[in-house]
Amino acid sequence: MASPRLETYCCPNRDAATQLVMNFQPEVFCGVCIGSASVSLLLTILQLLPKKGQSPRKMPKASSSSTILLFISICDILGGLGMIFRSSVWLGFPGFIANISVVNRTDVWPSAFCVGSAMWIQLLYSAGFWWLFCYAVDSYLVVRRSAGLSTIVLYHMMTWGLAVMLCVEGIALLYYPSLSSCENGLEHAIPHYITTYAPLLLVLVVNPILFRRTVSAVASLLKGRQGIYTENERRLGTEIQIRFFKIMLVFVICWSSNIINESLLFYLEMQPDINEIPLKNIRSAALITWIIMGVLNPMQGFLFTLAFYGWTGWRVDLKWRKREIPWESISSSTVGENAYPSPVNYQSNIHDSKKISTTDSQQTDEAISMLSEGNTSGDDRLTRSSPIYQGW
Repeated sequence: MASPRLETYCCPNRDAATQLVMNFQPEVFCGVCIGSASVSLLLTILQLLPKKGQSPRKMPKASSSSTILLFISICDILGGLGMIFRSSVWLGFPGFIANISVVNRTDVWPSAFCVGSAMWIQLLYSAGFWWLFCYAVDSYLVVRRSAGLSTIVLYHMMTWGLAVMLCVEGIALLYYPSLSSCENGLEHAIPHYITTYAPLLLVLVVNPILFRRTVSAVASLLKGRQGIYTENERRLGTEIQIRFFKIMLVFVICWSSNIINESLLFYLEMQPDINEIPLKNIRSAALITWIIMGVLNPMQGFLFTLAFYGWTGWRVDLKWRKREIPWESISSSTVGENAYPSPVNYQSNIHDSKKISTTDSQQTDEAISMLSEGNTSGDDRLTRSSPIYQGW
């Protein structure tokens, strides 16, 4: 799992609260992390692989939305691999890990492994938080027709730049001037915790606001497209709203335990003696949420793919033929290129009977299609029948 306690454990003079959770059934905890991360990793890759039985369609131009969702999954996969590697070493070489607690030693490899593996996990999940924030920003800008593939470069700069800067800054402040002196005071620990939880809290606070404004803007787009707000448009707006809700629900489920656990541990740190009897329930709650973190944090990758794309099935197509990726099921190609086969000339007849502005229609269709990416079943049928697409 991803917690700033992983970095503070690398300090030989770690605080009592960190010592409490890190020494609580370490074999069981590492086994839980390995199991959860392995299951999530396999299911996430299964979700992203092409599937048999899906009719190949023309590959539309990739959008910024699909690119961002793909990078979120990549960050989760790499973060899960870091958890598996770190926990495996802890289980397989307990003597190697025990050397971290030795203050005066010449072997630097235990500390190097501890710091390196913790930074890897923290950096990848922090980058995933920033990508999720970029997804909310991009969704709003797309509806406002102010975003596109050209903004991906800016998203890369912001995501990786901020993730690396905050991670390095937090680690540098924590370990300054050396590992043997870190955690001697709050001036070392607090900046590290702030830089770790800043992107997480940003997503929790800002993303719901951006998603809500995006849904409102989508409703205005759908009304302005035809001048009416039919049942199909209402259903399409509801589907987009549900998708945003599922994304935030997964995020809250996977990371709320981290906030609760950190609050409990900080409360214990403020006590003169954390082993006092009146603090027994607080200690138990901290240990329980610590184990829950080991289960839920790695599962974010798989749960996010369910929120993004739905369940894509078990039948994997390993032939790697050129085909449309699941989250690009709704075409955003230029007018005149139909992504869906039309057994009758229904769409062309409607197109002939409804002469509208080609540019505005195309921009509106592309905006809605980017927000609807990943819906490959019910949403696919909905968008074909919706008047928002019948102008093609």
